[in-house]
Parts: sequence; C-alpha cells; structure tokens
Amino acid sequence: MKVLLVIDMQNDFIDGSLGTKEAVAIVPAVAEKIRARKAEGWQIVFTRDTHGEDYMETNEGKHLPVVHCIEETPGWEIRDGLDTEGALVVNKPSFGFTGWTDVFEDVLGEAPEEIELVGLCTDICVVSNALIVKALYPEIRISVDPACCAGVTPESHEAALTTMKMCQIETA
Repeated sequence: MKVLLVIDMQNDFIDGSLGTKEAVAIVPAVAEKIRARKAEGWQIVFTRDTHGEDYMETNEGKHLPVVHCIEETPGWEIRDGLDTEGALVVNKPSFGFTGWTDVFEDVLGEAPEEIELVGLCTDICVVSNALIVKALYPEIRISVDPACCAGVTPESHEAALTTMKMCQIETA
C-alpha cells in the first residue's frame, strides 16, 4: 500500500489564527496532489491537529499561546475543496502522531510500502510525522513534496526540508 499523508490542512493553519500566505498558496497544489495520488490508487490519510477548550493550559498552549484547531470549530476543519472522500482522517493531539503502526496495520490492514507527506507546517507537524514514520518503517521510501508544504516561515520550511533530507527522507 502506498500512502499520502496530508498533514493538518486545516483552516486555522491556512488562513485562520496561525495562517500564512505560504499556506494559502499551497492549497491548489495539495488538492491536485490528492487527486493524482487517488487516481494512482494510493491510500489518502488526513491528520487533524486536535485540541480541547483547555488548550491554553496545556504544555503546547504555554509555548504557543495561540488558540487553534479546537475540536468541532471551523478552524479545526479540513479545508473545503480538499477531497476527503474515501480517506481516513486521524485526529492527533500533538505535533507528531505516535500511533501510525496502529493506523496502517490495524485500521488499514497492512504496513505501507511507501509514504509521501504534504501539508502544514513543514517545520513542526510535517517534520515530526516524517521522522516518526521513518523510525517505524526505516526500509521504505518516505518522501515529502516541498511544493505541497509550507512552514511557519520560508526559512524554517527550508530548515525542516534539510533536516528531513539528512534523515533519508526524500523530496518528491
């Protein structure tokens, strides 16, 4: 199974409380990537950064004091226009999700043979999840498409791409 991981393409990260012009700019490319990978038979998995009303009292909230992705709010929703039909959606409570083997092997029924990541933010959630899946599946091809990712800043986007390359994560 080949998997496209679409990381946190949520309203709050695109043009909401933590949005950037770079995030807005990648939406059409991400939509096209999803269409292309679906047509090729890839499994599509979306993540949603998911927080509760107590976000500001959490460790993350104390370090990033911007309310975002509160469950069931408009900012938490995946961007309209991104094709979620037939996709699996995983709610994750932190930057990196540690339950990938459960998702792939138990929910989807098999270990992945290839994983590609796209989404937001390159320098936080994309890099975190790329490194986790690389540690879990060190022998498969794991890649990230830089044109379908955006970081908090263009500089931190590039730094995250460099970090991933150093850890044998390819750029698509």
